[in-house]
Amino acid sequence: MRTKGQFSQGLLYATYGFWLLFFVMAPLALLLWQSLMSIDGHFTLSNYATFFTSGTYLTMAFNSVFYAALITLATLLISYPTAYLINQLKYKQFWLLLVILPTWINLLLKTYAFIGLLGHNGIINQGLAIFNIAPKQLLFSDWSFMLVAAYIEIPFMILPIYNALAEIDPVLSAASQDLGASRWQTLRRVIWPLSMPGVKSGVQAVFIPSLSLFMITRLIGGNRVITLGTAIEEHFLVTQNWQFGATIGMVLILAMVITMLLTREK
Repeated sequence: MRTKGQFSQGLLYATYGFWLLFFVMAPLALLLWQSLMSIDGHFTLSNYATFFTSGTYLTMAFNSVFYAALITLATLLISYPTAYLINQLKYKQFWLLLVILPTWINLLLKTYAFIGLLGHNGIINQGLAIFNIAPKQLLFSDWSFMLVAAYIEIPFMILPIYNALAEIDPVLSAASQDLGASRWQTLRRVIWPLSMPGVKSGVQAVFIPSLSLFMITRLIGGNRVITLGTAIEEHFLVTQNWQFGATIGMVLILAMVITMLLTREK
């Protein structure tokens, strides 16, 4: 006779299986099917052949990976010291809340806020005008795109690193210093390796979404930065070539899977 606990566990598995089937596997199957169809509805591999033989789309793929890697590196360089510092403070939860708060604001609103900061008549140029400095074109550049993308992604890098650091036993750091290691040596040889699971999770949480950015590239980068996310939006909403848009989507999914495999726990 099945116990109440077994029934609850079975219900949990069934719910999870339902969600996985209809909201993960089914959309992926539809995307794959769409990518294998021509515009007139016939099975074809020409979409993939076009993608992998086109210098334009291969350049977009390179740009997507390149900028995602730069954004991930920038957020890691900022987030690791920040997470380490927060972990040393007295009121950790308060400072962590300040890190989380920006994630409660809509992405579009945050992007428009940066337009107000970096625009020709924005706050920064108004401040420069006080010192008789001519307005600068701060928007529509590679660095402004990376700045806004890194700002938006930083909380998702800080949180897993902070959790990993919080789980490290302080006795290990004390033991390292008692054995003659400096604070830098302790950080490099003890803290960093033990916090690697959090770093890998943070890299996944930042790199994978950064591969498919399109709204920030339009509003902040002014389409100077062209990525696969931009191409997908173009094919689905402008050219209405859903088949080729689905093909690019499948390539992005493949890149995401490779990223997860490279950063998984061994």
